[in-house]
Amino acid sequence: MSNFDWDDFRIFLAAARTQSGLEASHLLKMSQSTVSRRIGKLEKDVGSKLFDRSAQGLRLTTAGHHLFEHAEKLESTLSVIESQVSQGDRMELSGEIRIGATEAFGTFFLMPHLSHFCQRHQAVSMDVLPLPRSLNISKREVDTSIALDRPRTNSFVTRKLGEYRLLPYATPEYLERHPPIRRVEDFQDHRWIDFVDDLLFSPQQFHLHKWSSSLPRCLRSTSVVAQAQAVKAGLGIAIIPCFLGSVTDNLVPILPDKVDITRSLWLVAPPERRELARIRALWDYVRDIAELNADYLDGKTTEMSWLK
Repeated sequence: MSNFDWDDFRIFLAAARTQSGLEASHLLKMSQSTVSRRIGKLEKDVGSKLFDRSAQGLRLTTAGHHLFEHAEKLESTLSVIESQVSQGDRMELSGEIRIGATEAFGTFFLMPHLSHFCQRHQAVSMDVLPLPRSLNISKREVDTSIALDRPRTNSFVTRKLGEYRLLPYATPEYLERHPPIRRVEDFQDHRWIDFVDDLLFSPQQFHLHKWSSSLPRCLRSTSVVAQAQAVKAGLGIAIIPCFLGSVTDNLVPILPDKVDITRSLWLVAPPERRELARIRALWDYVRDIAELNADYLDGKTTEMSWLK
């Protein structure tokens, strides 16, 4: 290869992971024509066709697969070098972090704490993205994520972050207007707000949905935050995380001593990203705030705690 240009490999990796020139252009914040031109240049440099192109997108050729393996190793090495060099002797963190998190956890728990992390590390910039199925960590659309389910593949570094509790919530006004709830069987006499059956994106969501799917439903939404707002409006009852119920005005938990639903949270990152100093620091920080707030996430207290 006569002219080595890391940017060409970076564009190649993005196109291979997204299997789309358009998606790669969005990820890289450049035009689709630039992506196409740079891939063509790389194919000319290596002397091989790297992608089969069709209306369905881009598919790696045999040569493309071989190059992809080497390019990923190069990416990992350069990421570690970049991280170590950028720290220098001062160990100051810098660079961008793109983290994915579920809507409720990201908005109502993670974001308030990330402001403190960003103040502590002012040379680090953060992108926080909602995590239903629109994001794919295997395609490097995020550097790390907080997921409901542990990946089934061994391609990622994973750590259990902790657990959080969910309970049925309603407004006092709703409960006054409807039959009393003294036991779990009484839920059958009430209006339920739930997820959309065919749009569940997590096995944990599916198990939660199975708990309430036999109950009479008046509204369904893919957003647990929207469900909480429907409960707040007095429409019915929904099972929502305690950390969301505690910050949504005028909601009260129902049968907290008889309903016990907990879900896990997992930190996930590709190995080469996990080795970056800024990602390691973020993981340590998120694990610290989760441990500090274990009782809050478990619904034992309604007051969030903060790192000093």
